[in-house]
Amino acid sequence: MSLLSTLREDLDNARGHDPAARGDLENALVYSGLHAIWSYRLTHRLWARPALRGLARLLSQLTRFLTGIEIHPGATIGRRFFIDHGMGVVIGETTEIGDDVMVYHGVTLGGRSLEHGKRHPTLGNRVTIGAGAKVLGPVYIGDDSAVGANAVVTHDVPAGSIATGIPAVVRPRTEKQREQLVDPTTYVDPAMYI
Repeated sequence: MSLLSTLREDLDNARGHDPAARGDLENALVYSGLHAIWSYRLTHRLWARPALRGLARLLSQLTRFLTGIEIHPGATIGRRFFIDHGMGVVIGETTEIGDDVMVYHGVTLGGRSLEHGKRHPTLGNRVTIGAGAKVLGPVYIGDDSAVGANAVVTHDVPAGSIATGIPAVVRPRTEKQREQLVDPTTYVDPAMYI
């Protein structure tokens, strides 16, 4: 995608996710989540060149200072990612985020160890992470799942689930999935929701 197409998609995405969004010009000027993702795209390209990694980290820290959102340049983020309100969001170096993901303020996608390698979460497509939630370690959050506000997730969450609480408890996200768990004629492995 061209730069202009990407900017247009981001602005359309902001309008689609935030009922308070009034216009593209205002959104481009005042939405810290947009500023952070635009800066991330630049720093991620710099990070891909080992000689420019120091500059990438410097720019990412400047963005953190200006927006209150810290996205490590090494993270991998898909299309139409939206950060609502933004303040206090932290996205670690080995985090992988799919398409059409939305996170709210105070979210941490962080690690649980000091070991090298994959130590941050992977989010599938169409995932929503509520305000203040912490998703820690190399866990996988499946497509179409949600993590409730202030939840602490340290285990995988299957697709189509919701995780709430401290520590997070996982349950099916839709009524149909919940009915399948109690319908004796339909077998669904309950362990996939634990």
